[in-house]
Amino acid sequence: MTEPRVAIVDIRMGNVRSVEAALRFVGADPRLVSEPDDLGTFDFLVLPGVGSFRTASERLDATGLGEAIVARVRGGAALLGICLGMQLLGTSSTEDGLTGGLRLLDMTVDKFGSHEVGGAPLPNIGFAPVEFDPNVLMAGISPGSDFYFVHSYRVVGSVADSWVATARYGVEFVAAVSRGSVFGTQFHPEKSQGQGLRLLANFVGGR
Repeated sequence: MTEPRVAIVDIRMGNVRSVEAALRFVGADPRLVSEPDDLGTFDFLVLPGVGSFRTASERLDATGLGEAIVARVRGGAALLGICLGMQLLGTSSTEDGLTGGLRLLDMTVDKFGSHEVGGAPLPNIGFAPVEFDPNVLMAGISPGSDFYFVHSYRVVGSVADSWVATARYGVEFVAAVSRGSVFGTQFHPEKSQGQGLRLLANFVGGR
């Protein structure tokens, strides 16, 4: 059986090597891609990221990778956004002023309010249980399984039928999204032990 070829979109933000290692562990053939023309040969794309939404959005625009990602998804490729990568799938974020995203999903990004988290520290760091109904991304994973989060911002205002998982940090927030061939996780599957590896295997083999 041919190993699924996966393009890891490298915008120099986040530990792409841990994503690469996790994908390789589940039997995929991951490649780091930093040139937009190189995305055309891949049927699976992963957009990881840690840090500033504005910086990431500007790099996607400046390199042409953002436009190439959207075109490839419209051409039938599957896309998984991880952490900041999931947030970039939406229309905009309030971080560092209003900044536009890839507009692949109808959702916006805003910071947790201090009143919502009850004085808990930000960012939200660590493992937390994730709840979900059966879906292709979470197949074979038990509801309530722990996944690893590092974030101060969360998705808000998304279309409810694209939510596939939620978690809590003072308030309930969207932990994963799915619509068509576009998927996103606010948590880091590559740092979430066996259940994270199962999710990555589902992404490359379960759609």
